[in-house]
Amino acid sequence: MPKPIRISDQFRNVVQLAAKLAPEVDADALMVLMDGPTDWGKLKELAGEVPMFLAADEKEALEGCEAHGLRGVVINVADGPVYEKLTQALVESVAEEILAPGSRVVAIYSGFEIGTIDSLSVINLSEHLHRLTSRDLRQIETNVPLETLKCVVDLALDIGREGREGKPVGTLFVVGDTRRVLQSSHPTGFDPVRGYSRKERVLTDPRVREGIKEIAQMDGAFIIAPDGTVEAAARYIDAPANDITLSKGLGSRHWAAAAITKKTKSVAIAVSESSGTVRLFQNGEQILRIEPFRRPMKWKDFDYNYVPPDSE
Repeated sequence: MPKPIRISDQFRNVVQLAAKLAPEVDADALMVLMDGPTDWGKLKELAGEVPMFLAADEKEALEGCEAHGLRGVVINVADGPVYEKLTQALVESVAEEILAPGSRVVAIYSGFEIGTIDSLSVINLSEHLHRLTSRDLRQIETNVPLETLKCVVDLALDIGREGREGKPVGTLFVVGDTRRVLQSSHPTGFDPVRGYSRKERVLTDPRVREGIKEIAQMDGAFIIAPDGTVEAAARYIDAPANDITLSKGLGSRHWAAAAITKKTKSVAIAVSESSGTVRLFQNGEQILRIEPFRRPMKWKDFDYNYVPPDSE
């Protein structure tokens, strides 16, 4: 059971500030990312007339909130950074029809210390969740298990935000309808996952995910089975891109993602090398776009060349 969160003076001030900010920025709701249960009645009172909903990693952290007229979503990314939790909370809130796809939200959360509400952000869903509807999410879930999809999207977000060794990395994951996807692709050369047992290729294993990040720099797509097993890597997509229309500026990786999902019943997740943006494709169309909240700062050593003074 998560530890209850006391509504401290700081917590109260942050919520009241967010409630005052919401109408100024035309926000549709307040979202509080909770690490544990609290005095829900008092929390709702602090929000005043502004609609509020909650998000937490565990169902127990939201226990009792509905009795006070507060809705909550469970995000199940306990080990993820804050930006992943916020993104997943927004996705779930749209899926549960708490928010419309184009909403603006004032998010309140523990940005620096677990259990201490100390941060707030204004988030435009139209910028982070492009063309997303609850119907889209339900359709994705019917073709690919939602847990597998979340796992792959989380991994794609990590790659888009972090890159590898400070350098941006673009890659492509194709999930589901594995047999047909393999038939519609061919190896670019060496397959780095070939020869490993299925247990050693399951994305729920943190070590496997780290390994995938390492080889994401290679050309070609990862083919992921519905159960989260990496069936193949470094695959070239053969599907034709006929009758596909994409936004200007999207490269061959995104065309391949659209093409393979039009030819098969798969879902493709493409990471843009230039921006880190993660896009989901289904039926030949982009159905979801998530922008990385930030890319990590890369520290560089200070270059200093000592030049001795001229001697007289």
